[in-house]
Amino acid sequence: MRLLRTSAVYRPQGDTWLLARALGDAGVGPGGRVLDVGTGTGALALAAGRAGAREVTAVDVSLSAVAVAGVNAWLRGLPVRVVPGDALARDYPEPFDVVLANPPYVPAARPEHPRGLARAWDAGHDGRAVIDRLCGRAPGLLERGGTLLMVQSDVADADATVARLRSEGLKAAVVDRQRQVFGPVLRERAGVLEERGLIAPGQRWEELVVIRADRPL
Repeated sequence: MRLLRTSAVYRPQGDTWLLARALGDAGVGPGGRVLDVGTGTGALALAAGRAGAREVTAVDVSLSAVAVAGVNAWLRGLPVRVVPGDALARDYPEPFDVVLANPPYVPAARPEHPRGLARAWDAGHDGRAVIDRLCGRAPGLLERGGTLLMVQSDVADADATVARLRSEGLKAAVVDRQRQVFGPVLRERAGVLEERGLIAPGQRWEELVVIRADRPL
């Protein structure tokens, strides 16, 4: 999928396409309503629209991402509504059949609040600042029988995510995995991650995982 993008917007890469594959495997029911948390270029929102969603709400804190995703959806004539803001702080008129999330999950090197493009990956001391918020909000975002699909790195403790989602009353499990070498951000922070015990000494790879969580009927 060729997408309009600017340097101020997160570039779709391995985690994006792994989650898109999981969406294809899970499917979107005819007329389904979808929420894309942190849409970036809109790649996942567009995939949901092409899969048959009746309505896709795509949200991002970056105004640049909102503009880019809006143009990408308009060019393809897909039912994607792109809105600015924090997707996990918004109120929605109805719950969703599918929630997609590629949240920030990289442990931050410093405690400062991330700015600019770093908001797409920096996620606090252990990489779970946004993941934990998403887990807590997920049951209220999902329709009964609805599905959350999210991707993260095992550097941010995927087992903890599964456990948290289950504690919220959802049926959760890892449904796909993909190992890849560290990109530039993780390579730069490898020493810090070793000091915090988040990776093994000398480790320069991560495992991306897709977690599926279903709300019971």
